[in-house]
Amino acid sequence: MTTINSLSSETARTIYRKAYLINRTDERFRAMLTNGELAVAYYPVRGHEVIAAAAMAALETEDYLVTTYRGLHDALAKGIPSRLLWAEFAGKRTGTCKGKGGPMHITHPETGVMVTTGIVGSGIPIANGLAMSSQIRGENRVAVASFGDGASNIGAFHEALNMASVWKLPVIFLCQNNQYAEHTTLAAGTSVSSIAERAAGYGMPGVSCDGLDPASVYEAMSEAVNRARAGDGPTLLEARTFRLLGHIFGADYSYVPKEELKAAEERASMAKLRQWISERQVSEADLTQIEREVDAEIDEAVAFALESEPPDPDEIRFDIYETEQAA
Repeated sequence: MTTINSLSSETARTIYRKAYLINRTDERFRAMLTNGELAVAYYPVRGHEVIAAAAMAALETEDYLVTTYRGLHDALAKGIPSRLLWAEFAGKRTGTCKGKGGPMHITHPETGVMVTTGIVGSGIPIANGLAMSSQIRGENRVAVASFGDGASNIGAFHEALNMASVWKLPVIFLCQNNQYAEHTTLAAGTSVSSIAERAAGYGMPGVSCDGLDPASVYEAMSEAVNRARAGDGPTLLEARTFRLLGHIFGADYSYVPKEELKAAEERASMAKLRQWISERQVSEADLTQIEREVDAEIDEAVAFALESEPPDPDEIRFDIYETEQAA
């Protein structure tokens, strides 16, 4: 991590809380899947904590976010209450989508999480639509499309970047480059070594930052947000990290060289992040208090989710039309 000390202690504290919440939630959810308390498809976010925590810390609540099925970190960092997210992950009626979306389809407009898409690259043009809405209404909202490196090879990515640049939309294309598109390495499936290079073809800034460095991500995101709010158009922001677990929970991960994975795990350790944050004038007492509060929040959220009821089967007829149709 860099020695940049531009983050205020309050911002550093916010980023640590978000990252710790993401890390512990991901761990707890995987543990519950392992012991059979829950049974659902899940895409782990280990290695992505800092990207979401720092990037979302640069946004306002009313700003829009479109994320992907690997989006637990984005959803929590943007502010969705833990209990609502856990209830949705558990398929309960008290969840963000009444238990009908599950981990791959989280929506919570109150915190700006507008869509969680299950199709690679599909959320990128949707973010354009949200940014256009803000532009037309004369609002000051920005839209963020969060996606993986594999999505940069999808046609929708290129179409959306071109459109956003032509219309100077207030949108940030946040590529969380974790080096693997499912089982394919970046080098084996992408024509450039840095996703940010692709911005040049669309006349917008392309910025690459260290996704394990809170200051690097926060500063790059803040600059992109300021640019968008000022009416200067979109930015392609690449945050480089490493996916520390298989594509989906329980998947084989033997195709990753052991030494490469070990090095990435050391860089992405929460202990290193904690030390980095403590150097930003955040006291040991503050960090311990944050951890206790987050641990209690997760315990309460899990209990809430497990105690909640599943949706009524009749719910399948609702939330389809703008005006609900009678039976």
